[in-house]
Amino acid sequence: MVYKYDFLIIGSGVAGMSYALKVARAHKGKVCMICKTSLNEANTYFAQGGVASVTNLLKDNFKKHIEDTMIAGDYISDPKAVEQVVTMAPEQIKELVNWGVNFDRKDNGEFDLHREGGHSEFRILHHADDTGAEIQRGLMEAVRSNPDIDIKENHFAVEIITQHHLGARVTRRTPYINCYGAYVLDPDTQKVDTYLSKVTVMCTGGCGAVYQTTTNPVIATGDGEAMVYRAKGTVQDMEFVQFHPTSLYHPGETHPAYLITEAMRGYGGILRLPNGESFMEKYDKRLSLAPRDIVARAIDREMKTHGLDHVCLDVTHKDPEETRHHFPNIYAKCLSIGIDITKEYIPVRPAAHYMCGGIKVDLNGCSSINRLYAIGECSCTGLHGGNRLASNSLIEAVVYAETAARHSIEHVDEYDFNDKVPDWNDDGTMTNEEQVLITQSVKEVGEIMSNYVGIVRSDLRLKRAWDRLDLLYEETENLFKRVKVSKELCELRNMINTGYLITRMAIERKESRGLHYTIDYPVHAYDKK
Repeated sequence: MVYKYDFLIIGSGVAGMSYALKVARAHKGKVCMICKTSLNEANTYFAQGGVASVTNLLKDNFKKHIEDTMIAGDYISDPKAVEQVVTMAPEQIKELVNWGVNFDRKDNGEFDLHREGGHSEFRILHHADDTGAEIQRGLMEAVRSNPDIDIKENHFAVEIITQHHLGARVTRRTPYINCYGAYVLDPDTQKVDTYLSKVTVMCTGGCGAVYQTTTNPVIATGDGEAMVYRAKGTVQDMEFVQFHPTSLYHPGETHPAYLITEAMRGYGGILRLPNGESFMEKYDKRLSLAPRDIVARAIDREMKTHGLDHVCLDVTHKDPEETRHHFPNIYAKCLSIGIDITKEYIPVRPAAHYMCGGIKVDLNGCSSINRLYAIGECSCTGLHGGNRLASNSLIEAVVYAETAARHSIEHVDEYDFNDKVPDWNDDGTMTNEEQVLITQSVKEVGEIMSNYVGIVRSDLRLKRAWDRLDLLYEETENLFKRVKVSKELCELRNMINTGYLITRMAIERKESRGLHYTIDYPVHAYDKK
C-alpha cells in the first residue's frame, strides 16, 4: 500500500503530538502520526518532575534560567538554543494549558512551583508527581478529537526514504539528501507499506532501553537516531547519556525502573547510605540538589566503595501528610513493595534516563536531511550540552514543535510527493523462526552498554564495547537480509546502531565533561570547584 500525507510524524510523545496539533491548526494538508505502540506509551508519560519555565517574575527571570542551563550543560550548550527555549517557554506553557493540561496551582490561582537540582529558583510547573502522564493525557484528548490528524497505532517505521531507495549513491558527503517519507510495518498485514510525505518529522523519543536498567519504557530503542544515521544524516553528542541518580531499587524491575523524581530532593530529600550517613557533602556544596551528573557519579562511587546495591533517599524528616500530598504515586508505589516513605528510607540507584545528543538540528528543528525535522529527545538542539538540566526536556519539545511547525508550514507547498519511490522489496526472505537470536542479542546489548559504557568509562571498556557491538552488528545485519521484517528485529538493529554511536562518540571525546566521565582523562566536575 502507498499512503500520502503532507506531514508525516514518527512518534507520539509531547513533541509529536504538539507538532501535530500545531500543523493541523494551520490547515495546510493531511497529517499522520505513526505510533510504534499505543498513543499513550511514550517517554513523556513516565516524566514525573515537571516543566521548567519562568513564570514567577517577582523572583525569577530568563537570565537566571539561561545561566542554570549553561552551568548544568558544562557550557557545551548552544547559547542560541538555550535562549530560544527559555524565552519561548512561558507562551508554550499557555499553549499546553489551552490544550487541556492541568498544572497544580495554589489557593490563589498561581502555579505551585517546585525547585529541582541545578535550578536557582522555584520554576518547575507540575501535576503532583505524574506531570508527564498529565501532559500526555491532555494532548491525547486534543489529538484524538482532531479530525485532521490520522493516528496509526502499533505501526513501526522501518526506514526513512531518501534518494538511496531510488538507486542513487548516498554518502555522508552527499550535499543534498532528501527525505520522501518512510517505510512502515503494518502489524495487521505484516507488510511494509510506503508512506510518502512532503514533510517528515522524527519524534521517536529516547534510547534508554539500550541499557540494562533504565527509567525509559522498553520501546525507547533509539529508532530515530538509528534511522537517520543509516540515511547518512548528522548525529552528534551521543556520548552524553544522562543517568537519573534516583530510580527505585527493586530487583527484577529494570525496564522501566520506577523513577523517584528530582522534585523529591528539591522538596528536602537527603541522600544517605543505608546506615544513615549522608555523603553528598563530600562531592558538591549543593549537596543533594547538585546537577544529575554529579549526583549520579557520587552515588556510583559510594556504591562501589561500600559494596552496595543501592543508596537511600530520606524524606522521613518531612511532614508525612505533606509528603503524601506532593508525591501520591511514589508513596503508593513504595508502599506496594513494603516501604512507607514517611517512616523508612527509599532505596535508590542510578539508571539510564535521558539522551542529551541525537539528530543534529537547527533552531527550526531542521536536520541535515532536507524535508526531515527532528524534535523531542531524539534530536540534538544544543540546549542540553553535556548534561540536561532537570525538567528542561518537556518544554524543549514543545518549543521546538512550535518552531518546526512554523518553518514546515511556511515551506510545505514547495515540496511534491515523489511517486518514483519503489515498494519495499522483501523477495527471497523468509519468516524468522529463530526469535531466540533476537531476544538474546537484545540482552547482550544491554549488558555491554551497562558494563562498559555506563556512568564511569575507560578506553579499555569502550574498546571492548566497540568490539562486542561490531560482532552483534554483523550477525544482525545478516539476519535482517535473510528474514522478513519484524518490529523486534528492527528494534535490535536500532539498539545496536545507537549503542555504536554512544560508544564511538565516547571514544572520540578525550576529556571528562558533563555526563561523559572517563578514568583515562579524569578532569572531574568535582575537581573544578
